[in-house]
Amino acid sequence: MIRKLAILITFIALSGCSGYNAAKSIKDNAGPARLQSSPEQIRLDAVPELDGKKITIAVYNFMDKTGQRKPSDRLANLSSAVTQGSEVWVIKALQDVGGASWFDVVERVGLDNLVKERQLIRNTREVYEKEKSTGPTPLKPMLFAGLLLEGGIVGYDSNVAMGGAGARYLGIGMQDEYRIDTVTVVIRLVSVSTGRVMLSVATEKTIASYRSGTDVFKFLDLGTKIVESEIGWSVNEPVNYAVRAAIEAGVVEMIYEGERKNYWKFKQFGQQ
Repeated sequence: MIRKLAILITFIALSGCSGYNAAKSIKDNAGPARLQSSPEQIRLDAVPELDGKKITIAVYNFMDKTGQRKPSDRLANLSSAVTQGSEVWVIKALQDVGGASWFDVVERVGLDNLVKERQLIRNTREVYEKEKSTGPTPLKPMLFAGLLLEGGIVGYDSNVAMGGAGARYLGIGMQDEYRIDTVTVVIRLVSVSTGRVMLSVATEKTIASYRSGTDVFKFLDLGTKIVESEIGWSVNEPVNYAVRAAIEAGVVEMIYEGERKNYWKFKQFGQQ
């Protein structure tokens, strides 16, 4: 009887710890919508300001070139393993780097919509301002870019490293497992006037996943009754967050490499 009681107390204690950790993790991550923090904000802010006028740059598409699908233990999954809209993180990084002192980003991802809207304005002015002596008010010309930022997500490698540990005694067991994936991003800076690739940078970010669990399997009352239970929880680093971190690190490295090649200069401390 004492032995049975000890088994039950141990099981309750282990289950309570795992359940509390899982509930706390869910509670910490639940809540209202909030602004997503930048994974490389410190590095973005640490980049010195540009010595000169902002550089006008265009980003068309920053595509997923991996062709990878989300891993699934059950059925075939047609969802892509990485985000299909990574150009938004590229644009955000270009706007924020160095205290927003480096780049003027012109809209090219939604260029068709922009052209249609400008045509609508032009047609409207032609109808309602045709009697003006000077004619319809012309639209200001669109900005053109001197540089193009190209590239994409070129690698998504799952199960680069796997491992774990576990133990079992008298039907009570615990196990921990982990898995490491990696995502690789390549950024190219291209001159519009010459078509020459000025810079090419590759960055890699690891994606960590962790799982822990506790289980009990025990016969009681001379094998006539069974106690069986399993409790576990897992933590997976968001792939989208890792892609954003790799892109931001690539933008930072691109700026430093351009400075080393004398494409631009950093503003000196105290310089106006």
